[in-house]
Amino acid sequence: MSTRICLALMLFVAVRAWPQVDTTLLPIDQPRMLTPPPVSGKSYPTEIGSEGRSNYLRAGVTFATAHNDNVVAEVASGPVSDILYSVWPTIEIDQSTARLHWTLNYSPGFTLYQKTSALNQSNQDLALDFRYRLSPHTTVSMRDSLHKTSNVFNQADPLAEGAVSGTAQAPVIGLIAPTADQLSNLANIGLTYQFSRSSMVGGDGSFTDVYYLNPSQSPGLYDSCSRGGSAFYSHRSSIKQYVGTTYTYSQIIAYPADAQSETRTDTLFLFYTLYVRPTLSISVSGGPQYFNVAQRPLKTSSGWSPAGMVSMGWQGSRASLAGSYLRSVSGGGGLVGAFYSNNAMTSARWQLTRTWNAGAAGAYAMNKNVTPYLPLASPGGHSISGTVSLQHSFSDRIRADCGYTHVHQSYAGIPLISGAPDTNREFISITYQFAKPL
Repeated sequence: MSTRICLALMLFVAVRAWPQVDTTLLPIDQPRMLTPPPVSGKSYPTEIGSEGRSNYLRAGVTFATAHNDNVVAEVASGPVSDILYSVWPTIEIDQSTARLHWTLNYSPGFTLYQKTSALNQSNQDLALDFRYRLSPHTTVSMRDSLHKTSNVFNQADPLAEGAVSGTAQAPVIGLIAPTADQLSNLANIGLTYQFSRSSMVGGDGSFTDVYYLNPSQSPGLYDSCSRGGSAFYSHRSSIKQYVGTTYTYSQIIAYPADAQSETRTDTLFLFYTLYVRPTLSISVSGGPQYFNVAQRPLKTSSGWSPAGMVSMGWQGSRASLAGSYLRSVSGGGGLVGAFYSNNAMTSARWQLTRTWNAGAAGAYAMNKNVTPYLPLASPGGHSISGTVSLQHSFSDRIRADCGYTHVHQSYAGIPLISGAPDTNREFISITYQFAKPL
């Protein structure tokens, strides 16, 4: 994480902005093409109103309390209710020039438990998003995020986990271990080149690591890492329509005790994106996927499966909405083996009045093991989760949030989850934040 951030900052210091207009965000009837959601590698934006303004230094602090009916100190104790008190200082730099746009966000968190004080924790959240236009037709991007926590529900933004991606690249399966020490790192670097008025090529590489720092807190879940890359060709067939193809390779490795499980996939997609308007797009992707599963010293298993994705995103002045459905073969996220995975996600935000906002996010996942006969293979299962929140701004600097989160997971072979499949969490927070123009 630190190495990648240092490289990005060195690049930032080494280059200076050109006195030239940035065309990356101009309307789609301009010479510079957009990068459609299936190949952009980014989540759909959720900002409304003036939230997306650049060239600001933002800092603040959030104080929160929550009631959680599934606080688990040890697996044998089962679900335990408790009240949590948290504080999150936050600092963010968001700067944009003619050729460069970058944001850096750091938010450490500290949480105290009223009854189960052994679970008192500190969190670390660090994220970098960097985009630099090397030439009028070439753009390089870099994203890196580091997340360390003992409770995945503890975060300053209750809807942060509801980000919806339009990329059809198979994600690492995400299971929720309510109170297990975890460290995760996600990095991506990409390059796009528009070689004609209506044609673009590009590629990227991605790296994901998930570690469970205390095995006694996460029986049945295992460390994993994912490495992958993709290449695409995109053609603008009309002002509002994009078509193209993308190839994706991924390697996901899980580390059960004294063994190793490896899943490799090769996916070829055709995609189509329709920009109904600049802030509303609909995308469809589909194609064949080849997978290979190995658990040493056993023989490998391989096969073919259809894969596809549908996604949409809309961003208005007072509301935003995004949703996606993906079918693919994937793995990781604490599980061993490869899985036929069906994932659906949605998120929405509304500005009800000048001072009141509402938000909602939901996710559903169904995972069926491709090779259940392998001795180390994790059983499949399903999960469903949702969060609703309400936000009120007392001034430009002070706001209050309240909301409710529900999670249900069904994975019979994982004691941490099967012993307490449901989690309900009610929360309320007060945030003070100021912004200074750069």
